[in-house]
Amino acid sequence: MNMTTHAAIRSQQRGIPPLIMEWLDQFGEEYYDGHGAIIRRFTRASRREIERQCGRDLVSKLSQYFTAYIVENHDGTVITTGHLTKRINRR
Repeated sequence: MNMTTHAAIRSQQRGIPPLIMEWLDQFGEEYYDGHGAIIRRFTRASRREIERQCGRDLVSKLSQYFTAYIVENHDGTVITTGHLTKRINRR
């Protein structure tokens, strides 16, 4: 996964571990933000898929990280990361 320097700094500041970043890239649901970027976040279906592949115990231990999201540009480079604090409006 390609990351900008900004994204690497933000993921460290916001306490998002590399495993969660990989899971977001692999299992996260894509939403277009309307400005040319893609937001990836966990949904109920993606959490269930992670449970199937990695086990329910691991998912329950890491449940605090399932509010994380990443923002990618059109070529898949991660621009920034964060934690959801409110609902994402889909168009």
